[in-house]
Amino acid sequence: MIEGRQRSSYRYAIAGLTVWAHLAAGLSFAVVSPVLPLISEDHGITHTSAGLLVGVVTLIQAAFGVPAGILVGRVGIKRTYSAALLLMGTSVFMVLSPGFAELVVLRLLFGLGMGIIFPATGPVIMQWFRPSEMSVVTSMNVVAMSLGMVVSVSTAVPLAGVLGGWENVMAVYGAVALAGGGAWMLWGRVEGGAAVAPLLSWKEIKAVLRSRFVLLLGVADAACFSQYVALAAWLPTFYHETRDMSLTQAGFITSLLPFTGIFAVLLGGFLPLKIGPRKLFLIVPGALAALGGLGSFLFDAPAITYLAVIVLGVGSWMYVPSLLTLPTEFPGMTPQRVAIVWGWITTVTGAGAFISPLAVGALRDGTGSYLPAFLIFAVIAWFLVVAGFMMPDTRSRRDEKAGPAPSPAASDDYSSVNLVPSCHSVGSFAPF
Repeated sequence: MIEGRQRSSYRYAIAGLTVWAHLAAGLSFAVVSPVLPLISEDHGITHTSAGLLVGVVTLIQAAFGVPAGILVGRVGIKRTYSAALLLMGTSVFMVLSPGFAELVVLRLLFGLGMGIIFPATGPVIMQWFRPSEMSVVTSMNVVAMSLGMVVSVSTAVPLAGVLGGWENVMAVYGAVALAGGGAWMLWGRVEGGAAVAPLLSWKEIKAVLRSRFVLLLGVADAACFSQYVALAAWLPTFYHETRDMSLTQAGFITSLLPFTGIFAVLLGGFLPLKIGPRKLFLIVPGALAALGGLGSFLFDAPAITYLAVIVLGVGSWMYVPSLLTLPTEFPGMTPQRVAIVWGWITTVTGAGAFISPLAVGALRDGTGSYLPAFLIFAVIAWFLVVAGFMMPDTRSRRDEKAGPAPSPAASDDYSSVNLVPSCHSVGSFAPF
């Protein structure tokens, strides 16, 4: 990568554009959760059908995660980002007060755009930023998404009253994505003058996806995020139905999940620069997420509930910068391969997050209780801890200052990560 371009001040504009994209994603992704009872009442649907409005977003992400990673190298980051944000912006059509089927379609289109954004962000960050900056920029993006979720969850119900319906709230948040799409078409770009890299062959793509550590990253994220989505989607309704809370109060408590995530992500981005190894930031947050998840629904005492939700939020967000940065530190990685890895993570995590709210709704309808499903996903969340122990030790900031990384062949831990012989440098990659 050309150092002068990497240090260009324009990278701050690129960072701002990616932050806006993730803010828009967070706003529209979380808006359904606090208004699920209102949607159910308006459309006369079951808990299972209501869960579909959350699950369909993650389902489409699962279906298009890896294809989106491949698409980035063939269509280009600028075009991909712009199209993804425009798809997310189709939520503006909520102002037409669609029926339930049309509502599901609009959520599906939003999910498609959101699913494309994530794999496309990896190559953007890897192109424009130094290795020491990557986890910081990743943290900023995750913070933006978390902030969007905080705003969405905490304001959706009050805004629905002010704007005349939950459909109008969803449309307003969709307009934020449309604005981001216009900004990308005007100002988004890759490094000027970079040569076009050869496209990855199917053999190379399969080699990336067969890496033991790449597989572990996807499953670990899916395990923790499935619990997060299940609880974030249903805790407001759970608190409203079983603890006699108002929807506003229940939404406020649930908004603590992404709110605490803002600070947790910042810590998760900066602490690995000082403390190592990076896999430690999978193990500790994983334990916090699992324990906080249990406490959020097992204890009726308000103080314990608040504390548990905060711990759950910290654990569910703190690991994300390290999980997304780890692939960039594996030997043999290029921006194209990182896009594939992030696409794989999006696919597996999306599949888990699609199943989790539907499973909660179905088990609630079948058993009359939320607890069986909540307990299942609380147990599954511990896999993030297991995967953390199985991860290799990647380079610390001290190692980065000491000089070039050792040859991949010198470390048995990385033998399965040095995916395919690299025939071109990272700097040769340009998506269009």
